Amino acid sequence: MKRFTSAQKGAIWEGWKSGLTLTEIARGLDSHAGTVLAVLRRAGGFEPKPRCRAARALRVDEREEISRGLAAGLSMRAIARRLGRAASTVSREIERNGGIDRYRAAESDVRAWRRACRPQTCLLASRPALRHWVATKLQHNWSPRQIAVGLRSAFPDDARMRVSHETIYRSLFVQARGVLKAELTQHLRRSGFMRRARASRRDAQPSIIDGVSIHERPPEVEDRAVPGHWEGDLLMGGNSSQIATLVERHSRFVMLIKIDKKDTATVTKAIARKIRQLPAELRRTLTWDRGTELRDHKAFTLATKVQVYFCDPRSPWQRGSNENTNGLLRQYFPKGQDISHFSQAQLNRIARELNERPRETLNWRTPLGALKATVASTG
Repeated sequence: MKRFTSAQKGAIWEGWKSGLTLTEIARGLDSHAGTVLAVLRRAGGFEPKPRCRAARALRVDEREEISRGLAAGLSMRAIARRLGRAASTVSREIERNGGIDRYRAAESDVRAWRRACRPQTCLLASRPALRHWVATKLQHNWSPRQIAVGLRSAFPDDARMRVSHETIYRSLFVQARGVLKAELTQHLRRSGFMRRARASRRDAQPSIIDGVSIHERPPEVEDRAVPGHWEGDLLMGGNSSQIATLVERHSRFVMLIKIDKKDTATVTKAIARKIRQLPAELRRTLTWDRGTELRDHKAFTLATKVQVYFCDPRSPWQRGSNENTNGLLRQYFPKGQDISHFSQAQLNRIARELNERPRETLNWRTPLGALKATVASTG
């Protein structure tokens, strides 16, 4: 495994906190994403605090003065007076590093730096009652934030029953602490083996240039009375595979599109090709999330005459029909399954099966029936 310098590790953590992907971080270091992942995973996604010497600890120049004093035959008290230190401090320093005859300043400084690297006792490790309360609530599917707030309500007068949600995450993901069992991570709402705080996600720099906000959509999109307004997203599978899903808001009619790569040129061309197969009355708007795969939305609109609107960051409910349909599609494409081997014909069969399934939200009509009825009435 490649060894990174301190500066390179700093760049890794800076990129991680700013929201860069593993591939983007690795590219900047001329490395591989797996190598970067190993650095992040070892710390559970938490940047290690920079080490520094305590103000009271001996400095390297003081150790060199001790070495010179010993070579000159000075007593420990004389050396201590030169340093402005207690004689006992000098005595302990010499005894723990080989004695008068074997003391070497550089070697002693290295050993002192290594000895100082002692892990601190985690808060949850030192407070059993607090640890038990946290673990119990995690088993009941409480989020770390809910636990941190709940402690203040449950124990208003007990200052020892306090812990931040970040400390809980750290105890879960940094298993070297051995405080909370790794199995408890299964109760978190977002699975994974590393912590990436929401604050680290990059929202300051818009990834979509000149994107039109969802709040500027025509009112007819909201009431679902007019067909032709679509919601879209990428359904992700294992091994970096994906398919595009489009759902018509009025009828919940779904279309599945085979996508070979996630880059914006591939995605926009594939979706545009599918959209152009629809009659004009079904080509009005498309609502997408903030994914950069539709960064080339202007070319898409130019090719299809379909205006694209983008949701707010971290607001999947703004594409509720699409999100619900993606959940239904997991029956066919379980999470983690490589979906790249599905042909477009197979995707069409799955979409047709879903479109011919009665839906309660449509008064038990099928999406296909609802769409045909609407097109007939507007034609």
